[in-house]
Amino acid sequence: MPQIIKLTASDGTQVEFYDEVKAQGGVKDVYFNPQKKYVVAFYRKDLTPQDKERLKTIVGKYHERIFDASTGGNYWRDFLIMPDRMVEWNGKIGVTVPFYSAKFFFSGGPFDGKEKNGKWFASAKLRNRFLPADQKGTWLTHLHMCIKIARAVRRLHAAGLSHSDLSYNNVLVDPISGNACIIDADELVVPGKFPPGVIGTPDFIAPEVMETKSLPVGDPRKKLPSIDTDKHALAVMIYMYLLNRHPLRGGKVYSTDPAEDEELSMGKNAVFIEHPTNPINRVKVSDLEKSQLPQGDPKKLPYTICGPYLKELFNKAFIEGLHDPSKRPTAAQWEIALVKTADLVQPCQNPNCEAHWYVFDNSRKPKCPFCGKEYKGQLPVLNFYYSPGKGKFMDEKFRLMVYDKQTLYMWHVNRFISANEKTSDADKKPAGDFHFHNNQWILINRRLPSMFEILSDGSKKPIPIGQFVALKDGTKVLLSTENGGRLMIVQLVNN
Repeated sequence: MPQIIKLTASDGTQVEFYDEVKAQGGVKDVYFNPQKKYVVAFYRKDLTPQDKERLKTIVGKYHERIFDASTGGNYWRDFLIMPDRMVEWNGKIGVTVPFYSAKFFFSGGPFDGKEKNGKWFASAKLRNRFLPADQKGTWLTHLHMCIKIARAVRRLHAAGLSHSDLSYNNVLVDPISGNACIIDADELVVPGKFPPGVIGTPDFIAPEVMETKSLPVGDPRKKLPSIDTDKHALAVMIYMYLLNRHPLRGGKVYSTDPAEDEELSMGKNAVFIEHPTNPINRVKVSDLEKSQLPQGDPKKLPYTICGPYLKELFNKAFIEGLHDPSKRPTAAQWEIALVKTADLVQPCQNPNCEAHWYVFDNSRKPKCPFCGKEYKGQLPVLNFYYSPGKGKFMDEKFRLMVYDKQTLYMWHVNRFISANEKTSDADKKPAGDFHFHNNQWILINRRLPSMFEILSDGSKKPIPIGQFVALKDGTKVLLSTENGGRLMIVQLVNN
């Protein structure tokens, strides 16, 4: 049994770990705490005074700002794994980092006990060749993973920090539960104070950084990782988790020298593979391996299958903002679009469909884009309206798809309530639920005191708590009379 080492951390607390290297990263050796509450990671190289000051600031001021001083601080502990203490041992500087949740390790199968590095779930080749079916999750759980990642990045940026090396290597995911957490947060960039120590990971380096990487440090034209480059990496990650291919790796070859081709295709000459008017970088399906299909073929699974909200942001990220960082969507915009997209999903009626869920495409004959199964039956779509003034309602461009046992939440009921870390426990409770009952769709009111059906003559029929309203084409339901309460109008698709 290895010896247990006991140290006093920078904050005066005791640190214990086994004198045994259990893992090695690019720059650190990792040791385990006996109780597996945390790991201790020691840097193999000698740190500069600036490196030490950066770590001191991260484990001190910024850790406190995110986890202790902010609203819902505890919420972030599941999604941001940040160093919390500094230690010194045998002349080496180290940090303690909370142990990852068990859900971020493979359980069973060929990778039993290994970390769920995001690359296994972002690459069609790796996913299709190596992952057991029970480890892949569904398209909806991948969507939930992306929400967690966007939300965590949004919190970092709100604190004035950029990750500087966002990639699937620094994000652990669990497609089974739809969770994700950002790791390796000890190289965080504080603009104007602590510059980046790395330029990023291939696939996720922003074009402006790639284009200027050969310029010497100190050259004013050289672009370094920042919040703007995080935005590019986040967009790439979301695209890859939902479509299992890279948005810039198409068929165009700029040089026979692989290094030069990489620098051009990911930098100065980068073009979105699904650019609607510039076909120069279209994917050549004949060049793909069988294991990369069908995800690798944008004609079969175009980015538009992700729905209108994400399509708009992908256009901003990979067309408008690809070479203009100021036009890239923020992490907060991604979070909002992903949450709204989750309200548009429909379960596939094919029990053998690997995706299990898909985004309703607003057609009269909806079908799953992943397996081709057409939807059979009545399909209610709820369109939400808000009131800018008494008696007036305007289309909010916000919808909710209905399926059996679907839930209505307070963030659907009231436009001033959001689904995020600030959502109260009371608002997380179901406000209503949907069922296909006696050959019709119904909404049961579970706890809304002022819910009314608006009849054709304009009168209001109360829907008491515990009662239901039938959902027919054109049915209007005022979900709440409180400020911010929404009007819901039913659109019934018959197929």
